[in-house]
Amino acid sequence: MKKTVAFHTLGCKVNQYETEAMAELFKNDGYVIGDFEEVCDVYVINTCTVTGTGDKKSRQMIRRAQALNPNGVIAVTGCYSQVAPEEISAMGVDVILGSKDKSKITELVSDAIEGKKVNAVSDIMKSRVFEDMKISSFSEKTRAFVKIEDGCNSFCTYCIIPYARGPVRSRDLDDIISEVKGLAENGFSEVVLTGIHIASYGLDIKDKDITLGDVIAAIHEIDGIRRIRLGSIEPRILTEDFVKRLSEMPKVCNHYHISLQSGCDETLKRMNRKYNTAEYREVVNNLRKYIPDCAITTDIMVGFAGETEEEFEKSVSFLKEICFAESHVFAYSNRKGTKADKFPNQVRRAEKSRRATIMAQAAEECRQKFLKGFIGREIEVLAEREIGNGVYEGYTSNYIKVHFPSDTDVSKQFITVKIDDVGEDYVTGNILR
Repeated sequence: MKKTVAFHTLGCKVNQYETEAMAELFKNDGYVIGDFEEVCDVYVINTCTVTGTGDKKSRQMIRRAQALNPNGVIAVTGCYSQVAPEEISAMGVDVILGSKDKSKITELVSDAIEGKKVNAVSDIMKSRVFEDMKISSFSEKTRAFVKIEDGCNSFCTYCIIPYARGPVRSRDLDDIISEVKGLAENGFSEVVLTGIHIASYGLDIKDKDITLGDVIAAIHEIDGIRRIRLGSIEPRILTEDFVKRLSEMPKVCNHYHISLQSGCDETLKRMNRKYNTAEYREVVNNLRKYIPDCAITTDIMVGFAGETEEEFEKSVSFLKEICFAESHVFAYSNRKGTKADKFPNQVRRAEKSRRATIMAQAAEECRQKFLKGFIGREIEVLAEREIGNGVYEGYTSNYIKVHFPSDTDVSKQFITVKIDDVGEDYVTGNILR
């Protein structure tokens, strides 16, 4: 009987990509992919450590797997295991991998099945080569993630990720093109370019002058790909010239997730962010100038070390001024090993919670305003799935979730929908063609 393996992924789109790649390795090795909530022979947990909550959830999933099958092999990989392998080891895990060598996971699991526990975490800061893990198919049927880069050189004072992911390593452009062509041949019409810091693509390639723009341009020429969506991107790369270049490539989605973190210059400086609010505002203005109906989304943190009430109010005002299509609001979480962990004037938990509530309310008002601006308009939607009773769900180029009725199965099709109302986190409409 074939062995079963189940996966649980925490964190970012990079982790989702890597989980898909590992699942493909197990399939090729004869495993059957099972449900994480059922008894399986092997459990793989791809962890996150961006916040303390990520660490906690990672430990919870390890314990859940151990309870489901005390005799099963548990393999833990990802950022949390990279920075805290001793904590993972103390939980009795069979295979511990960090942020690299995931391509070897089936071999290490085979060793564990034979009774050999493995800790394969190594010094990620010495890593200089992109680990290529190709994917030919995805469990999600319309959109495929393509990892083009790993690592980050920014060292923001609050962030543990450079220590968990190591320095920037760019994927070879030919490998990227090969994977995207394969995805197009397998029916995917939309790809999402992802990485830890995709704006840094090419910084480590010494013998070639190649940037993120060149990657996008190359993918733009691939037949079958109709949408190119960018993952989270730093504002510094979005110069006016770069934005103009993007505007001339119609396959590039008019959705930009541009990390903000704070709308206050004093706070940004303590965070070691490499821009100020005036520069960020200029990026937004250029995007809205050159790219129609552009959706600008962001991440914004409250309660960073030393954030005064005045700084917080500046940040709220800036969010309202930009009026993001959507904002991920979260409270600062101290991360051991970062500079900010030792900063004075740490904000109390209750105050962080209060500020998060205020910021989230402002963000929701902006989101509703953005969505309501599309009522009465006709928009192209890539239908993804039926969500029940003949109602389908899909997304626009600028990542608006759309619900609409259909008498026939329109999954994976591009259709035109006229928007008539706004729901909780989506818009509704009817098919025109």
